[in-house]
Amino acid sequence: MSSLFPALTEALADPDGTAAHRSALRFGDRSLTYGELAATAAPLAARVAEAGGRIAVWATPTLETAVGVVAALLAGVPAVPLNPKSGGGELGHIVADSAPALVLAAPGDQLPDALASLARVDIDVHTDLDTGVRAPGPTPPALADELPALVVYTSGTTGPPKGAVIPRRAISTTLDALADAWRWTGDDVLVHGLPLFHVHGLILGILGPLRRGGSVRHLGRFETAGVTRELSGGATMLFGVPTMYHRIAEALPDDPALAKALARARLLVSGSAALPVHDHERIAEATGQRVIERYGMTETLMLCSSRWTPPDPRPSVRAGGEPRAGTVGVPLPGVELRLTEEDGTTALEAYDGETVGEIQVRGPNLFTEYLNRPDATAAAFTEDGWFRTGDMAVRDPDGYVRIVGRKATDLIKSGGYKIGAGEIENALIEHPGVREAAVTGEPDADLGERIVAWIVPADAQKPPSAAELADHVADRLAPHKRPRVVHYLGALPRNDMGKIMKRALAHD
Repeated sequence: MSSLFPALTEALADPDGTAAHRSALRFGDRSLTYGELAATAAPLAARVAEAGGRIAVWATPTLETAVGVVAALLAGVPAVPLNPKSGGGELGHIVADSAPALVLAAPGDQLPDALASLARVDIDVHTDLDTGVRAPGPTPPALADELPALVVYTSGTTGPPKGAVIPRRAISTTLDALADAWRWTGDDVLVHGLPLFHVHGLILGILGPLRRGGSVRHLGRFETAGVTRELSGGATMLFGVPTMYHRIAEALPDDPALAKALARARLLVSGSAALPVHDHERIAEATGQRVIERYGMTETLMLCSSRWTPPDPRPSVRAGGEPRAGTVGVPLPGVELRLTEEDGTTALEAYDGETVGEIQVRGPNLFTEYLNRPDATAAAFTEDGWFRTGDMAVRDPDGYVRIVGRKATDLIKSGGYKIGAGEIENALIEHPGVREAAVTGEPDADLGERIVAWIVPADAQKPPSAAELADHVADRLAPHKRPRVVHYLGALPRNDMGKIMKRALAHD
């Protein structure tokens, strides 16, 4: 048993101590120190604890959301973050499935009809607390590591969203493993503009800094100008998704201030989807910084990451797993990872950089269960406790993991070969006439499946021809990996995290 937030606990116990005056959260021009966060979250935690059971949080990108989730964690009450962009049907399903006792929201937020049955508690955030001497607050109770902390709902691409029950143990072990890999400390200041209803933005982007005793500056809405401002003003780390880094890469040639700010950062991290190699290299060339990629999912939190190596390596700093474009690094401390054959039982031993297998994992970072879905929980795990991720990958001889896509949508079986869509997408994006690319498979009487490319051209009036793109891929990869069909689009369908919605393409 241990506190998820040592600095916050210290601020509660000693409201006028050093920890209490450290910056914790900043959203725009509103901010809270650890002392102010403690004084705001403690009474809300008491109110939440009285409700019993789970509580929902209307997870807008605001100070109120961060305070609401922290209060629930202090109280030991599982929080269910709700995506404000979800439709009424999806929200209705989540409310019925998780049965929260109440919903926390910012004052003035208009909640949809799907939440009308829930008691509402407004999150009253005080950003102008009296700085005089205050009495210590109640010490948070010692809470079991297996106690549920969050119920985060999956995207529901193959059915209604499932609620992944994430225990406190998974949060603490993941954040501590990332601290080891990235040398993340209380001196770091994180900047990001991620949504707060999922693992990346909420657990890594808000709870991560609070566990370290550091601070976070949330942009509200991602803009390259905001990145420049914050990294030039003392922020040390940037978290983003590939669409954000693509916008950064596009802006860099004409924005020297952005390039200078990124060069000043200690750590640039990309996640939630693969960062195209082309964007990775453009950012490295302009800034001297190599973006670190990490890999995880709702049910597992973080599994792999490249490691941050300081500019002046010391013997005490463990090397290995340095950033390498196109990979997600190596498994994090405490994570067991294996690739499996198609039958899901035989582990692949070869680290040859070519053999494709499904990733299966074990470790303290895993979720406990899918809420109210014992059937789905049982199906997700092997008999010996390995979680089936559904992601396909290869491992290089030195252990680096390269994700090639989802088993259901990105593994293409063509002409007797197992081909990952991701490497073809990276090759296509390297073509100067391609702005965005996605690759899927479709039935083919001769090949089994043929490779289909969905292209957003750099110039809609002069798109590269299908033959030109096929030759481009065949030259970089292998002839059997070339696209046989090419579709041209104005934009690729993406979800809130910037991931391409391939099922929408397949039915386009």
